[in-house]
Amino acid sequence: MTIASGVADTHCPYCALQCAMTVTAAPEAALPGPAATIAGRFFPTNRGGLCKKGWTSAELLGSAERLTSPLRRRADGGFDEISWHEALDEIAEKLRRSRAEHGADSVGVFGGGGLTNEKSYLLGKFARVALGTSRIDYNGRYCMSSAAAAGNRAFGVDRGLPFPVTDLDDADTILILGSNVAETMPPFIGHLEGARAAGGLIVVDPRVSATARLTHDGGGMHLQPTPGSDLVLLLGLIHIVIAEGLVDEKYVAERTVGAAGLARSVSQWWPERVQEHTGVPAWELRSVARRLAASNGSYILTGRGVEQHVDGTDTATAAINLALLLGLPGTGRSGYGTLTGQGNGQGGREHGQKADQLPGYRKITDPEARAHVARVWGIDPDSLPGAGLPAVQLLASLGQPDGVRCLLVHGSNLVISSPDVAAVRAGIERLDLLVVCDFFFTETASLADLVLPVTQWAEEEGTMTSLEGRVLRRRAALAPPNGVRDELWILSELARRLEAPSTFSDRPEEVFEELRLASEGGLADYSGISYEALDRGEEAYWPYPRGSAGTPRLFLDRFAHPDGLARIVPVRPSAKAEPLHQGGALTLITGRLLEHYQSGAQTRRVDELQSAQPEARVQLHPATASRLGIEDGGWIELETARGTARGRAAVTGDIRQDTVFMPFHFPGDQTANLLTLSATDPISGMPEFKTAAVHVRPIPEAIS
Repeated sequence: MTIASGVADTHCPYCALQCAMTVTAAPEAALPGPAATIAGRFFPTNRGGLCKKGWTSAELLGSAERLTSPLRRRADGGFDEISWHEALDEIAEKLRRSRAEHGADSVGVFGGGGLTNEKSYLLGKFARVALGTSRIDYNGRYCMSSAAAAGNRAFGVDRGLPFPVTDLDDADTILILGSNVAETMPPFIGHLEGARAAGGLIVVDPRVSATARLTHDGGGMHLQPTPGSDLVLLLGLIHIVIAEGLVDEKYVAERTVGAAGLARSVSQWWPERVQEHTGVPAWELRSVARRLAASNGSYILTGRGVEQHVDGTDTATAAINLALLLGLPGTGRSGYGTLTGQGNGQGGREHGQKADQLPGYRKITDPEARAHVARVWGIDPDSLPGAGLPAVQLLASLGQPDGVRCLLVHGSNLVISSPDVAAVRAGIERLDLLVVCDFFFTETASLADLVLPVTQWAEEEGTMTSLEGRVLRRRAALAPPNGVRDELWILSELARRLEAPSTFSDRPEEVFEELRLASEGGLADYSGISYEALDRGEEAYWPYPRGSAGTPRLFLDRFAHPDGLARIVPVRPSAKAEPLHQGGALTLITGRLLEHYQSGAQTRRVDELQSAQPEARVQLHPATASRLGIEDGGWIELETARGTARGRAAVTGDIRQDTVFMPFHFPGDQTANLLTLSATDPISGMPEFKTAAVHVRPIPEAIS
């Protein structure tokens, strides 16, 4: 491994909190030990702290499992190393042939929420210009799509937190729905201390999670509803706010439209009826509503637990409606926000990876947006394809007649992270070509025809956008291993081979300069941001139009709709994706562990993290375990209509008796997404990850 010794102030490669750190490359003499060391760096979001994943992130930089040469699948299923010239020539030829024989949409692109802004931007441009395909989407569809749809509908723009995270420090009351931040982004909990001290931290979760425990000993309240009943719970809170005269009438009259129909839409959800549906006592509902209304600083935050449902957009909308009735958004002392998950989940969805978007958060169906971006790219607007398919539909089309026949995957491990992964795997096996760019031989890479080794976070330059809409610099501390290439270079080389119009630079700063122009005038306007300013340490919150100072706090004067007003949109519960609580079935919920991240492709390769959580431990209540004859630590089988999975029982009183929790980081027969549904939210395309009817049984020791 060739290392360029250096020190870089950069940010953690994992979640969207983007904790600041300093990476110091090891000198050649210290190898083959750790390739670099990590030190926490003071930054407003993490204040010098890091979680286990951040502290151990450098271990992967010198991992013996790194891919360092392109790989081609043999007929017997094995792989041979080949040159970059061979790999790129073969890919270009097969893409060219597929387009000629089956049309441009026979080629698909699947991106990731961990790619830099530069990579996200160039990947979207490559799909539309070099390939001419509309078939591009990314794994952020699994993460932020419902929250984004709700934010766009209500506010006219989608930025996870429309305020700096430090604003939470002064809050008296914070309501968190569906997010276990104490494990998913531990340094974040420092911003909850003010609310905890005031007894105002309110956590909604079917489990007694690490975050829920922060409410103990006077820190606040934990509401423990039945899985999937969050929408009804929120409608109940809205009912109370209206019935008890807690509405901020002046704010609603001056800053919103649509409130007139809200009272009628929640009329049937009085507290006692909500209690019947959710299991949350009516007195707790009243206490929460009154607390939010009476506080000098109240915030409502949502996460994937309430959004990863077929009604996720409506659930997030109900949370926004509650916030608007209380007069919270855009006041400078209170607010609503959603907690972005992936490292660049915010920036990754702004600049062209989504099926229906162009850079700057522009709609690809908008003639003015198409004209603007085409002008920057130097192409005819009519040559741009239209809107494509969201992720679940895109994957369902793999190998189908008139579907995607060649798929390029960047920064995603599809056969762990997608819903109903058995069906996804079957689709992949029907493809004419699968190309995977990654730095490890992941479960998805093992199915590829060609695997391309790419750089890791500490080996590349670029920008990321945090959960608060702040654009940050990613800086390289060390050189990648010999044979590894950056994805900008790969896209540039493929574009050249495909004789694509426009330009495809492999230099991050040049790509960012083009991104600035393409985003100018859009909702996510980056035109006033530069590497030079970021390197000086300037804060850069988008929208940041040329000549401005950026926008740390959105909505202080107006919302992003043309009339400046927020939309209150009445919503109602709809049918579940499948019947629950029937025939002895439990409800399966899925989620993350402190030690692991997403599909586990990285964290399962870190000894400290893997030894702490080496397998899928499935939480069940003691009464449920006793009824089913399951012992703590024993192996169990979980079965849904999609398939079966295995895990080790973790019997605990921290979960409801009707609920089972399984982490989604593990491969093989411990993959939680063997069990989940591919049914999606009709507005956002979000899959139903969080509820499934599951039957659980012990596995006899003899066959475990």
